[in-house]
Amino acid sequence: MWDKPQLLMWFANLLTALALMLLFYSLLFLAVHSPLFPVRRIKVDGDLTHVTREQLQYVIKNELKGTFFTLDLDKTRQNFEKLPWVRQVEVRRRWPDRLEVNIEEHQAVARWGTAGLLNSHGEKFDAATSDPLPVLEGPDGTEKLMVDGFQSLKTALAPLGRKPTHLWLSDRRAWRFELDRQLIVEIGRDDPVDRVKRFVKAYPNTLALLQQPFEYVDLRYPNGFAVRLPTYQPIEKPLAAKGSAVKTAPSVVKPKAIKASA
Repeated sequence: MWDKPQLLMWFANLLTALALMLLFYSLLFLAVHSPLFPVRRIKVDGDLTHVTREQLQYVIKNELKGTFFTLDLDKTRQNFEKLPWVRQVEVRRRWPDRLEVNIEEHQAVARWGTAGLLNSHGEKFDAATSDPLPVLEGPDGTEKLMVDGFQSLKTALAPLGRKPTHLWLSDRRAWRFELDRQLIVEIGRDDPVDRVKRFVKAYPNTLALLQQPFEYVDLRYPNGFAVRLPTYQPIEKPLAAKGSAVKTAPSVVKPKAIKASA
């Protein structure tokens, strides 16, 4: 080997190249980790209603570690997403010293029983609010189904000018809702939106004309619905018996189906 100058020259060049590469890597490592490249500015964008400045400052002060080059963007995103009302975060570097954070908040549309809130995407999240939101209750895993069902139900009821305030979904996938915290409406399993639309269409010429309160409507009929009248009393008719009138005892009146084709 020592008597082969060309091989020695090639080996020397290889060692020189390796040395230069190590030097370059060392300089790059020092530059990347150098305090000469800190994150000096953090810009937060988003339509923020519930996320406070104090919460953002806490994350920036206590969770963001590293320089402009070494800051872990995934970890930074996760730290912001730990805030109660934050749904999704995007984080980008902007040379030479700026970090851009775009925050999307949850848009709460309902309460999920007593165990949190539901956003417009049907996702459950934990946060506190005093807003008068409707309540949705159903089996675990049906959050998206119930949010979509609630929106369809709300649209179908819009012509009445009334809003659903509570919606239930049973284990058998039967629907039931409360209207304006007053009226319970049983929908059932099949064609829930069509049944509600039929109810809305018939309402002005049927239930709206009743002169007494009602608290329960059953839509589980093919061509109509039944109504429960809690204060209803049957008319007492006298019976002739040997010249004297005898009153009959009040009987239990079952709700009758009202035609919904009107």
